[in-house]
Amino acid sequence: MALQARIVKRGIWLACGAAVVFCALALPNHPDAVQWRALGRWPLEFPVILLTMLVVGRLKGVAAALAVALGIMTLVKLADIAMFMAYDRSFNPILDMFLLDAAFNLLSASIGTVTTIAAAYAAVLAIAIWTLALHRSLLVWANVGLPAMARAAAAVCALGLGAWAGADAAYHLDTLELEKSPPGNASTARLSVEKLRNIRETADDLIRFRALAEQDEFADAAGLLDRLDGRDVILIWIESYGRASFDNPLYAPTHLATLAQAEQALASAGLAMRSGWLTSPTAGGQSWLAHGALASGLWTSDQGRYAAMLASGHKWLFHFAREAGYRTAAIMPAITLAWPEVTAMGFDDVFPAADIPYQGDPFHWVTMPDQFTLAAYPSLLHGGEQPRFVQVALISSHAPWVPVPDVIAWDAVGDGRVFNPMAARGPTPRALWKDRDDVRDAYRKAVNYALTVTFEHVARLGSDAPLVIVAGDHQPAKFVAQSENKDVALHMVGPPDLIAAIEAWGWSDGLIPDSESPARRMDWFRNAFLRAFTSQDALAGRAE
Repeated sequence: MALQARIVKRGIWLACGAAVVFCALALPNHPDAVQWRALGRWPLEFPVILLTMLVVGRLKGVAAALAVALGIMTLVKLADIAMFMAYDRSFNPILDMFLLDAAFNLLSASIGTVTTIAAAYAAVLAIAIWTLALHRSLLVWANVGLPAMARAAAAVCALGLGAWAGADAAYHLDTLELEKSPPGNASTARLSVEKLRNIRETADDLIRFRALAEQDEFADAAGLLDRLDGRDVILIWIESYGRASFDNPLYAPTHLATLAQAEQALASAGLAMRSGWLTSPTAGGQSWLAHGALASGLWTSDQGRYAAMLASGHKWLFHFAREAGYRTAAIMPAITLAWPEVTAMGFDDVFPAADIPYQGDPFHWVTMPDQFTLAAYPSLLHGGEQPRFVQVALISSHAPWVPVPDVIAWDAVGDGRVFNPMAARGPTPRALWKDRDDVRDAYRKAVNYALTVTFEHVARLGSDAPLVIVAGDHQPAKFVAQSENKDVALHMVGPPDLIAAIEAWGWSDGLIPDSESPARRMDWFRNAFLRAFTSQDALAGRAE
């Protein structure tokens, strides 16, 4: 009886150990695949690992090395899931580590610093415990102690099954030509190879991008932007404003009605409008990639490219504006920390949150309401007779989209303390984000608020208004946008003679782009803008 009990106990431990390893291998790396049926997908690596432990597991370090490898792959899969949910793309080991700091800051403002630190420690502890559980599970199989002949048979089986798993991975990685994929799947092995490939391809891409950034047809051009005739230019970014506002029935009725109303107000003020589609390099976040692509004319689709662009000395729109006699400025209410990279962007003046005179309470992560930013920035641009070329990056429609301010009379904005009761309204981000439908509705209201105050501000500028560019930076997270489309709207608003300069772009009149109109990549805009607002004589005389 004692022997039977030991056998049963050993069997239970072996089964538990196998289950832990199976779960590590069966875990998907995409949120859409995180379902119970994922457990029905047989991981081809599973028997290979267990047989390997039976054969060589007692060799020092084998179980530990495999446990660490499986722990790392578990972390990579979870990172992929998080990145697909937030940015609709997979995790890049080289480029995305810096996002940990951004995520920490956003969570700290949303749920509190103490809670965020506790969650970070809990996450690290959970990964450590999981890796230890994997190590213990592998040791259970390593300590079975098979006789020599059985170990030899296990070795042969491990090699055969390993070749099977390798064939599946090679088939899906397009390195082996087969009529069809072998039964089962070696998704974890495949993912590990893909990530190693990703690292190498990222390095190669950065080398090519650096060379591209050094090539610029306008680098030494003179006399650009003369068709603006010294009129101010204001570029206003609306956070998380994308094509979902036009295509998604959850948002379109609200946002299209607001845009239609704004059209009437702008037309009554004597302003012309044209709108079109641009494809953003990002979705769900990383607004700076969109800012960089539009203003630099380079496809800054990831952090590595963005950093390479900044280091290259490549000119942004603001550099050209400065050379054309403008004083450039950036109004950045989302910037609360040091921002050294701004020196490469061509701004003469930079106003982060601390330099914008808001005396009210923050709206969780959002430092101040968009209406205050729009009301306050003109007073910051004092001094001198130079025309202004200004970027204003609004943030009220940034996640977590709660609370949403009310639109108030512009002469009541004051120092911002009038917004304090609104900033104290519930629900909290933690409560709101428990229900995805509530999140989507909050997003609808936040973007509608941003659209309303933006176009009210532009209409108030009057018929002698500057040329105003209103652009969405990116779509919201996929579960909010409910689309993988990365298009955003861009609106050009200003005096009719200036808006006539972009006739060749083929954009729609008004604020609602034609749904059938083709989208151009966001890096197209810089050169198109320079050509549209530069006379033919100046273009003909530029350095080739």
